[in-house]
Amino acid sequence: MLAIGPADGWSTAARARAGLLLSFGAITLPHELARVVLAEQIYRALTILAGHPYHSGH
Repeated sequence: MLAIGPADGWSTAARARAGLLLSFGAITLPHELARVVLAEQIYRALTILAGHPYHSGH
């Protein structure tokens, strides 16, 4: 399961239950933008792993 946190962050109890925590850094994004950023990062990682030139600017 994937969950995007609330603007004021997750509670200590919720964070303790998580199997994995990922962060875009110390920034606050609207949920819609966070989804787009996450999708782009997944796409970028998959293209790099597949050997496509996405990461080299071509």
